Amino acid sequence: MSGLIPQRFVEDLLDRVDLAELVGSRITLKKAGANYKACCPFHDEKTPSFNVRPDKGFYHCFGCGAHGDAISFIREFEGLGFTDAVEELARRAGLEVPYDQAAKQEIQQARTLTDALDFASRFYHSALHGPQGNFARDYLKQRGLDISIIQQYQVGYAPTAGTALFDAASKDLQGPLIETGTVSDKYGRPRDLFRNRVMFPIRNSRGKTIAFGGRTLGDDKAKYINSPESDVFHKSREIYGLFEAKQALKQLDKLLVVEGYMDVIALAQHGIHFAVATLGTATNQDSLTALLRQVRHIVFCFDGDQAGFRAADRAMDNALELMADGLHLQFLMLPEGEDPDTLIRKEGAEAFQKRIEGATPFSRYLFDRQSEGLDLQLPENRGELRARAEPLLNKMPRSTLRDAMWHEMLRLCGGRNQWQGRKPQQWGNWKGERRDRVTEERIDVKLSKDSILCLALLEAPDLASEVTELASGSRQYNQAKAFAKFILEREIRYRKSLITALALDSQAREEFYNLFDGIEHIPSRESTLTAARELLNPNEEAARQQKLATLLRNFANLTAEERQELRELSGGTPENST
Repeated sequence: MSGLIPQRFVEDLLDRVDLAELVGSRITLKKAGANYKACCPFHDEKTPSFNVRPDKGFYHCFGCGAHGDAISFIREFEGLGFTDAVEELARRAGLEVPYDQAAKQEIQQARTLTDALDFASRFYHSALHGPQGNFARDYLKQRGLDISIIQQYQVGYAPTAGTALFDAASKDLQGPLIETGTVSDKYGRPRDLFRNRVMFPIRNSRGKTIAFGGRTLGDDKAKYINSPESDVFHKSREIYGLFEAKQALKQLDKLLVVEGYMDVIALAQHGIHFAVATLGTATNQDSLTALLRQVRHIVFCFDGDQAGFRAADRAMDNALELMADGLHLQFLMLPEGEDPDTLIRKEGAEAFQKRIEGATPFSRYLFDRQSEGLDLQLPENRGELRARAEPLLNKMPRSTLRDAMWHEMLRLCGGRNQWQGRKPQQWGNWKGERRDRVTEERIDVKLSKDSILCLALLEAPDLASEVTELASGSRQYNQAKAFAKFILEREIRYRKSLITALALDSQAREEFYNLFDGIEHIPSRESTLTAARELLNPNEEAARQQKLATLLRNFANLTAEERQELRELSGGTPENST
């Protein structure tokens, strides 16, 4: 559709739009000379690195690299396509987009269909609150839904009568209802597709109804049915609950992908507003692409039975070709026999949120699944793991993530040198000796600041006071703050003492059991402490690095005192202190 909008109009529209006013209507901007600055809306940061240049008509983030004009900003911030973004800007500027005649007819047709579906949504919602909706209201009450959440998601009821919707529609809407399949004329007379069902409207990014899902209240063979595909509804590309999530949250940082309408609504009722559901039996590449247009962090949530694992495997397989640096995919497998709806009502929102935070990273899930049933002590099974994993990694685009996962596969499978480097007389002793641990290659990965501080506390508990001081003024260090508080309360100063306390204290085990689950590779001790010092004392860390470099340059001539200073500068708290 973008090619049907004259380029001259787009350029004129961009000239008319005040970029600072547009961006400022969505995030808080601060004047910085002729420009404006803010914390970037497209990634999490504490120090503003997002710059708006109204005179040049573009924005740029020095943190994540986000860059573009007014159209780009609307597309990224609102999750809109090019045409919708142009229409939004044109509306703000009081202009009409000059589509050619064919495009106008296509757009008008789509609006006619969504107008008819919006009417159907209002009809179903009204029927739920009428006398004929008594049984449906009792069912929703039994499922734990309150009035406000029913209103938010516009849940409705399709009456039992075969033509209730068709009879209620005006003549100009009856044709579009038939065209979208909401009313069927298969046998030469109109008949409503949905009858005696709880109705879930599916809305697009603009809030327009494009289809429905219906849950039977009777003994129909099909428990759930969806609208057929139409000019405005393409099942593989639509996401249920996305519009509602964006209405509830100012900024979407991640999405929790679940399997059903009721799962989405139940989670929202308990305060988890970033849950959505794909439509159909599997998360395919179209739906993944639609999800990744909204966020860079996705958590897939599936039942813990065999069907759930198969669905998770399909999602993983479809994600392989899309995996690039900066994407963060995780898998949350629920206890067998539970789904999000039942589990959050059973254990509460806080416990469910902890499950989300402890979800398995994409790379770990892949290797865990491919190594199932294999004893990696055996060379044959290590070869089997490589045979399973290598074709999957080859599907991924070239990236740091793929390289890191390739290294992980080689580590798990072991190196050939372990066998080839042995002298002939040593082969006879191989059977009875203890196999040396496969050497793990260190891989540099970018961790969150919160994770860096937690790892630093594990290595050097005496940093707890400094971490507490830093975390008290920010919400991005919640885990580190809790970990530091635990260390200070128990007056722990050394690593060994901390490990012992975490192992023996049942309360600590429960609170910090999943503390490092989201970390795929642990950096070296020195790297961890250096990164932590940069967060805690950026100026002091620069001085420390300079002093360290000076001592290393004169290493051969150092005195005993200088050698001790070098050890302290490079290592922090001794590892084996008790």
